[in-house]
Amino acid sequence: MSSPDPYRIAIVGRPNVGKSTLLNRLFGSRVSIVEPTAGVTRDRIGVRVELPCYNRTRVVEVIDTGGIGIVDRHDLGPHVEEQVRVATMAADLILFMVDVRDGVTPLDVEVARRLRGLSKPVQLVCNKADTEKFNWEVDAFRRLGIVGEPIAISAQNGDGMVALVERINELLPPVEGEAERFRPSLKLAIVGRRNAGKSTMVNALAKEERMIVSEIPGTTRDAVDVILERDGHTIVVIDTAGIKKKSSFDDPIDFFSDTRSYRAVRRADVALLLFDATAPLSGLEKRLARYVVDHHKPLVLGANKWDLARGKMEPEALETYLATQLPGVPWVPLSFLSAKSGWHVEETFRLCEELFEQSSLRVGTGELNRVLERALQAKNPSSKGHRVQIRYATQVSERPPRILLFVNDKRLVTKDYLRYLENRFREELPFKEIPMHFVLRDKQDAVLEET
Repeated sequence: MSSPDPYRIAIVGRPNVGKSTLLNRLFGSRVSIVEPTAGVTRDRIGVRVELPCYNRTRVVEVIDTGGIGIVDRHDLGPHVEEQVRVATMAADLILFMVDVRDGVTPLDVEVARRLRGLSKPVQLVCNKADTEKFNWEVDAFRRLGIVGEPIAISAQNGDGMVALVERINELLPPVEGEAERFRPSLKLAIVGRRNAGKSTMVNALAKEERMIVSEIPGTTRDAVDVILERDGHTIVVIDTAGIKKKSSFDDPIDFFSDTRSYRAVRRADVALLLFDATAPLSGLEKRLARYVVDHHKPLVLGANKWDLARGKMEPEALETYLATQLPGVPWVPLSFLSAKSGWHVEETFRLCEELFEQSSLRVGTGELNRVLERALQAKNPSSKGHRVQIRYATQVSERPPRILLFVNDKRLVTKDYLRYLENRFREELPFKEIPMHFVLRDKQDAVLEET
């Protein structure tokens, strides 16, 4: 009996965004080539590759397309239409690639407009994000209107490939014989300084229920995924080596171990920041906490080794201390635990699950706008002679809750006012302990879409 045809993944985008480099990365670093085949047209090529899929591998066909728009800008219409049509006609999943260094271009807008009408999943992939600076630029591409979280990668050096492969597995149907229960319902990153007790925490969570411990092939610098079966659900706990001061790096391995923590945050649904309750909070931990929140990920602060600190410090004193060290995020929950003894480990994990559930909620547009109206009445956004109008709000996605605000001119909306809105929304909506992500949209965005 012949095996079923593999799922097809088409890589689409304008010229020079790195489509071929991504194909080569998937082709070479993801275990093995199964069968190279000629493309349907001269500017398309497909290869069959193996991708890690939870506790096994899956074969997919990845199709590279010629760059969209290798013609004069005014003649784009038919060319773009044909390229997108041919590339996506037989595909089960579209990877829409853009170049984070170039920012949003008119060609990106044109491709996005055509992809938004498809009835199949589209994943936005922001390439060439090989430094933290460019990782921050990813949010600008949300204006393209592609549903879901964009993924930042560097196809050249492999950064972000684990997150991309995970997302591919989520968007494609399970492989034959693969039960849905192997799809993780929660990805929890345990991060912090070295010797904070992260590995001990992983072991405490795993117990005898531990199923698989594996490092994804070809990604030796990435975090180790521990897959756990709990209450009928599959949980992925991302273990990290921990962060340390750059001045104390001994070799390149230290550099990769450090960046591993930040990459784990971007992959995760929730981050648990473990710190030693017997020691002062360091600048590294403060920076890591800020990174989690700035990337709109739910955060739990885990005061580990509390059995050693108890008697020397009251819980209220630690809460007050943390409020001074981490201003601006008083809504982040704190859990006292001892990973070594197992005390409050389960409670801490349940708290992480609660935050995951909060981030998965969707609020109706009517309720959202009633809260917005009350917030606007209490505090007007206009200032310095500029009239700011926030006309409408709608939640467009979850994990994290992403709220689109339609305004007259997004340049006039200050960060302080967005923080005010977030606090008001947190008071009245079921997002009490998680960050929200506000995206502004004005007339200029609409004009770009129509060009």
